[in-house]
Amino acid sequence: MEALSIVEEPVENSIPVMNPSTGETIADVPVTPASEVEAVISRVRVNQVAWEELGFKGRRYWLNKLRDWMFDNADKVADTMQAETGKVRAEAMNEGIYLTEMVNFYGSKAEKYIGEQKVRPYSLMTATHKMRVQYRPHPVVGLISPWNFPLILSIGDAIPALMAGAAVVLKPSEFTPLGVQQVVKAWKEEIGAPDVLDCVVGTADTANALIDGSDFIGFTGSDRVGKLVMARAAETLTPVSLELGGKDPMVVLEGANMDRAVNAATWGGMTNSGQLCMSVERIYVEEPAYDEFVSKLTDSVNELNQGADGAEYGSDVGAMTSPNQIKHVDDQVQDAVKNGAKVLTGGRRVDGPGDFYEPTVLVDVDHSMKFMKDETFGPVVGVMKVKDSEEAIRLSNDSRYGLSGTVFGPGRKAEKVARRIECGAVNVNDVLYNYFAPGVPMGGWKESGIGYRHAEYGIRKYCRSEGIVSARMQAKTEPLWYPYTPSRRALADKLTRFLSARDMKRRFGKNP
Repeated sequence: MEALSIVEEPVENSIPVMNPSTGETIADVPVTPASEVEAVISRVRVNQVAWEELGFKGRRYWLNKLRDWMFDNADKVADTMQAETGKVRAEAMNEGIYLTEMVNFYGSKAEKYIGEQKVRPYSLMTATHKMRVQYRPHPVVGLISPWNFPLILSIGDAIPALMAGAAVVLKPSEFTPLGVQQVVKAWKEEIGAPDVLDCVVGTADTANALIDGSDFIGFTGSDRVGKLVMARAAETLTPVSLELGGKDPMVVLEGANMDRAVNAATWGGMTNSGQLCMSVERIYVEEPAYDEFVSKLTDSVNELNQGADGAEYGSDVGAMTSPNQIKHVDDQVQDAVKNGAKVLTGGRRVDGPGDFYEPTVLVDVDHSMKFMKDETFGPVVGVMKVKDSEEAIRLSNDSRYGLSGTVFGPGRKAEKVARRIECGAVNVNDVLYNYFAPGVPMGGWKESGIGYRHAEYGIRKYCRSEGIVSARMQAKTEPLWYPYTPSRRALADKLTRFLSARDMKRRFGKNP
């Protein structure tokens, strides 16, 4: 996901925030110097102790307050999202909806996922002890988030971390800090919650200070920057979770519901102007279905309404958020055309104010083109004809990325194909749905990242596990197998062999 660019060169004391739909500056946000980042981390670290001691019920109380605030202020939050990202209204509203869903999900599931767990004895040797696993949070979690979903990929990750008992410090993208600041301010001032959530703003120096001072780092952004984050965290052996780039394939098999597949490709490729790590970018269609699919897809994309829509839900596709992204997208499109691809619709930057790129459909694409190898992160899909499902699988897996994928076709065949796609999540006869299913883990294979969001993995990653083994009785003397002397070692060895053989016979009917 080329959605975070940590600027290497020094910046001034503030960063201008632009409205991508108009090109106007809407705010100047002060940069948080490294020394102040350290102070923020130290402050929330002290407060984290009491936050953890609140327990699941106490922490859920405050997160429910955040959820209710999001409901009550949905329009105000959406206004901010539109202003700093250029999203259309429907997509801006989705940010707040996702956060409320995360509060409900982890509020109800956290204790099941990370509450103290009993471990059953495996053998006679372990039957004499009581065994438990408890999960303790990393005290301070630092989250570095991108510009494409400023709240979903920051506050959305903070929710399970807070529910686990951690304190959280956020560093939003320098392009889109306003929404995160708005929610953090509400947490502190309007909700009046404990001081365990804060944000810092800046570029490389700010990010590095956050990495150095945190106990766990979560990063969402490009694979290039993700490797830098991981290298920095390695200096302090700080664990990381990385959600990085994607070049997600969609496979359309003969016999697929064509209208449903076309609608999925249109929405999956163009939502949020294609600025989604799981966007449909590569589409492989079996030859018998190819002509119909391409014709219907071109018509569908042509019907999209692009522009800025305010609060009236008037547009389908909004602006490009990052000022650098249009050039990247256009370079890929022009390279594809130069190497034989055809543009059926779109294919250029929109004239006028703002950063808009036309929704684009390419055909006659192949894997020699940059477009089919590197992440595009824009409103462009490429369609490639394949002879059968085997070729579609091979080409789908011919990528250094492996975030998610999509397969459309007759049920059983589509399921079989989906299970052979090399990625962290596959949708069958649907698209992007895995992100709206919090009970299912979501994360990348290959260079698409390390770690997972959602399900138990999405909260356990913020925790350290601790095994607690207790003897069931207080013996008058030390246990026989404490091997302090040669005779005790020999006796303990005999007993261990006897118990192991007995256990094997009981379990499997034979001696080892």
